Parts: sequence; structure tokens; C-alpha cells
Amino acid sequence: MTLLPLFILCLLLALAVWNDLRTRRIPNALVFGGALLGLLLNTALPSGDGLFIQVFGGIGLWQALAGLAVGLCLLLPMYAMRALGAGDVKLMAMIGAFVGPGAVAGITLLTLLAGGVLALVVAGFNGRLRVMLHNTWHMIKYSMLRSLAGEVPKMDAPAAASGRLPYAVAIAAGAAPYLIVGASSGRSLFF
Repeated sequence: MTLLPLFILCLLLALAVWNDLRTRRIPNALVFGGALLGLLLNTALPSGDGLFIQVFGGIGLWQALAGLAVGLCLLLPMYAMRALGAGDVKLMAMIGAFVGPGAVAGITLLTLLAGGVLALVVAGFNGRLRVMLHNTWHMIKYSMLRSLAGEVPKMDAPAAASGRLPYAVAIAAGAAPYLIVGASSGRSLFF
């Protein structure tokens, strides 16, 4: 029973990655169904520290809902800036329903790091690394200049796009250390 939630979440992440690589979309049925499974597992299982750590057990409905909300809120600004798609944001919320608010915050940080590495690799592979670095430099520069001028710092979309990423790959890579450490050592990576 202790491996069932791990298997379910890994399967959901694999399906999200496969769909994102193939169609650049993550189906709503996948993330909403996965979020519901995460909420149900955390509610139905006997109380414990988490689905992937010792003492194995559900964290309860409120903690699972808080994880869903934190996962959603952490990536929502990137969706508002059009840096991520809605499916990516919902996928992180789904992970939050499985792991809770503290763990999903750490997974999000690892995801952002993995996303940066993925962006560099994909841009280099596609011959767009120079454009990507140029876009990044200008977005940061103009955001800082706006801030110095007393305006609200914001980053405008670049004039020349450097490509789209299947960000479910970065999300799965960000979740992997948490799942591997939790499943193998019985303790959480983030608390």
C-alpha cells in the first residue's frame, strides 16, 4: 500500500510529460483526476506524515487542499506573464494535492531550476541560445530600469520568441528528488 501513491503520482507525471512532448498540452482530465486522487488518498488513508515519507499516511484533507492551493499560486504569476501554460500550473497544483504545502514549495523551486536548465539545453539544441540569452538580458534590464524609475517592475514578453518548452518535463524533474528521497529513505527532502 505504501508504494501505491508513489506509483500513481509517477504514472500521472509520466502521462503529463508524454502528452506535453507530443501535443504541448496537458489534459485537464489528467490533472483534475490526479488532484482528486491526491485529495482522496490523503483523506482516506490513516493519518501520517505524508504519502511518500515516514510515518506513511494521509496528511488530511485540509493539508492536501493547502498543497493544491500553494502549488497553484506559486506558478500562477508565470502563467499571467505567459511564461507557462495553464496545464503546467494545474500540474503543480495536482502535485500539491499529493504532497502538501511545504513539499510543493520545495518541488516548485526545484522545478524552476530544472526549467532553466531545460531552457538552456533546448535553446542550444535548436540554435536559439543567443536569442534566449538576449531576451533574458533585456527583460531583466528593463524590469530593473522600471523599478529604478519608481514603476512597478514587470517583464514584458520579448519581441522574438526563443521557443516553447514542454514544461511538464521540468515539473517531473523537480518532483523526482522529493519522490526518490522520500521513497528510498523514508524522510522528506524539504522539512
